[in-house]
Amino acid sequence: MAVKALDADTSRAAMPTPPISGSAAADRIADALATPNPATYGERAKVTAFVVRRFVDRGLLVDLSANSDSTLHHPGQVGQVCRREDLADLVAADTPLGPEQAAARLGVRRVEFDHLVRLGWVLSPQSVEVRFGTSRAGTVDVPLYTTASVDAIPAAHPEVDWKQLRTVEKGRRSPLAAPRREPALVPA
Repeated sequence: MAVKALDADTSRAAMPTPPISGSAAADRIADALATPNPATYGERAKVTAFVVRRFVDRGLLVDLSANSDSTLHHPGQVGQVCRREDLADLVAADTPLGPEQAAARLGVRRVEFDHLVRLGWVLSPQSVEVRFGTSRAGTVDVPLYTTASVDAIPAAHPEVDWKQLRTVEKGRRSPLAAPRREPALVPA
């Protein structure tokens, strides 16, 4: 049986309002929380497209875009999400944290957080490119973590003495560091 391709008119009839971008969805979610995103470029947004992507991952929104760099969403579906009673909690759980922010949230040094990442105890669902200076050579990818995934680490790993981990002094070896291996002895 042949599958009939949808033409543009059929698509428009199925969705009478055009899809909105991830950033527009983030703006609508921020408005629903009575914390509108700033209209001025350079100011920090209250709700970002990162949160919208996490909502897609959770199955709360559907991404209508075939482009991996951006998302498109049905405005009616975004409206349904905006009416959820637990919207503030969902946004808080999916707020992005960089590695420094995540370490500070856990109350550990950055090196301890790097070990948590190395151990696979927290995963970055997305990274952002940060530019230093004006050349492309001055860019680095910074991984982002969700607040919920960072907050879940201590409960998921009760075998760690978190009190001790939070008091390791600068310059001291992390208790999470892999043990040093002794060189293998070669028989004579």
